Amino acid sequence: MKTTCEILERIQKNSTEHKDGVYTRLYRYLLREDIYYVAYQRLYSNKGATNKGATTKGVDNDTADGFGQVYVQELITQLRNGTYKPKPSRRVYIEKSNGKMRPLSIPSFRDKLLQEVVRMFLEAIYEPIFSDYSHGFRPNRSCHSALKQAKIYFTGAKWFIEGDIKGCFDNINHKVLINILERKIKDSKFINIIRLFLTAGYVDDFKYNATYSGCAQGGIISPILANIYLNELDKKILEIKNKFDKPHQAKYTKEYSHIKSKRDYQKSKLKNCDEEQRKEILRTIDDLNKKLRKTPRTPNDDKNIYFIRYADDFLIAVKGNKNDCEIIKKEIHDFLRDELKLTLSEEKTLITHSSNKALFLGYNISIRRSQTVKSVSQNGRKYKQRTLNNSVALTVPFERIEKFMFKRRMIKQIKPKTFRPLHRKGWLYLPVYVIVERYDAELRGILNYYNLAVDYNYLGYFRYLMEYSCLATIAGKHNSSTSKIVSQYRHGKYWGVPYLTNKGEEKIKRLARLKDCKSNACNDTIVKHRYVKATNASIRDRLQTGVCELCGKRIDVPLEVHIVSKLKDLKDDKPWKVVMKSKRRKTLVVCPECHKHIHVE
Repeated sequence: MKTTCEILERIQKNSTEHKDGVYTRLYRYLLREDIYYVAYQRLYSNKGATNKGATTKGVDNDTADGFGQVYVQELITQLRNGTYKPKPSRRVYIEKSNGKMRPLSIPSFRDKLLQEVVRMFLEAIYEPIFSDYSHGFRPNRSCHSALKQAKIYFTGAKWFIEGDIKGCFDNINHKVLINILERKIKDSKFINIIRLFLTAGYVDDFKYNATYSGCAQGGIISPILANIYLNELDKKILEIKNKFDKPHQAKYTKEYSHIKSKRDYQKSKLKNCDEEQRKEILRTIDDLNKKLRKTPRTPNDDKNIYFIRYADDFLIAVKGNKNDCEIIKKEIHDFLRDELKLTLSEEKTLITHSSNKALFLGYNISIRRSQTVKSVSQNGRKYKQRTLNNSVALTVPFERIEKFMFKRRMIKQIKPKTFRPLHRKGWLYLPVYVIVERYDAELRGILNYYNLAVDYNYLGYFRYLMEYSCLATIAGKHNSSTSKIVSQYRHGKYWGVPYLTNKGEEKIKRLARLKDCKSNACNDTIVKHRYVKATNASIRDRLQTGVCELCGKRIDVPLEVHIVSKLKDLKDDKPWKVVMKSKRRKTLVVCPECHKHIHVE
């Protein structure tokens, strides 16, 4: 009998080879125990959802703690009997970068587990047929993969269409989504499970609210459902592209061809000439080469479209005129309104000339118009060319960095573009190592994200501000000065705070430097997605041993899983904490009696 992981791999292979394939009888796979152990492992491990999510409580206060064979069997029984019904999600709010609040819906853990199982099957079916221009919520893809792709394909673009869909997640039409799913999945029971997730509702301030549209942000299944929905938009833009794209009518412009012919003629004269004539001919060839570098090589009559989508944000690069952009924008607007029942945000969907900066995924994107000539070596030959002309420039929107630092009260403005670092009053109570660790985390986040920018080195000024804000915070804690703090914690060339690792080794914690985060692996290549085979269900193996990992006794009753968010939170020397720290595991398979004692403690 094949494992569910092997079945997933087979589905993925079939979907790759047969793009129009239809899938039936998927529901039966939801009745197999092994897939739930894999899903559980993905939920608490770093390879799946974050561990914090596995321990976050839903409306029923249930978490990943207490998982076991009995837990799985009860869920399967409900699915087999048709009595399964998801609980409403718990509504929480997090602050967005613009100061507004983003609603998140936290499902109960039982629903998270089943959603993860369903998500794995949807991913196996749909990942091979998703557009290569889509990057949000997909394996092996990220904001950086989208930006790298833009650097390759947006070369020479004349205009940008900055697309934004108004309230995309909240306005996904359930009927349209189900119709899209039913084109490939002919299994009413499987589809019904997804319908139940969509209509489960949520509890906000102890009040139940029904959901008639949208995919709840925070749900395990929501990102892939949104991608399935917006894949229809990708197909529409590709359809527009196929109609719009028009190749060059001629290989070279007339002017370029004329100068090139002259140069080639001069080169032919080199075969039969004396030394004096040779010098004159070479000077002429050099002058003609200079003219060629300043002359447009290809005609400007070609047209093409490329686009990148990340979730509900997309950027279209158009080689054409502004009127073409208006027509494309209207066509997309009408498609979203009529077919997907979504609204294109007029205030955020802008048409921008490529010489100006378009904001996408936190980067400014523009097309360079540079006549600078550089020497280039290729295949042992050296020649000169305009390497930067029409190339894509990714730059840092420094005003966003400033806003980030103002919000956290790290800096004070002295005059335009000049700032003074400040200490952070709310962090004065923290240990020195924790202060440095938190500053380092914020700094690394900025430096790592913007390591694709051509003006990356300009972030050195903001690093300086963050460093001295950190020093000012430590100085404020000790009622000292920044210079004394630097002297106190100096180790060699730079300052840093000593700390002990879990193994008892002493190390120095320093703030990241630009060179530490500058990626050398940004080679502008896009990794083709391959379905990742699910990990071995080691949790299942541990549960089936019948031996409690705490007391060591072999028992006949089903074992349970105890889980913690972080190992570093296990401070004292209670027996179960010592065992978890020694095993370096966030999970501990224990008997019901030991599990009860753990929670009593």
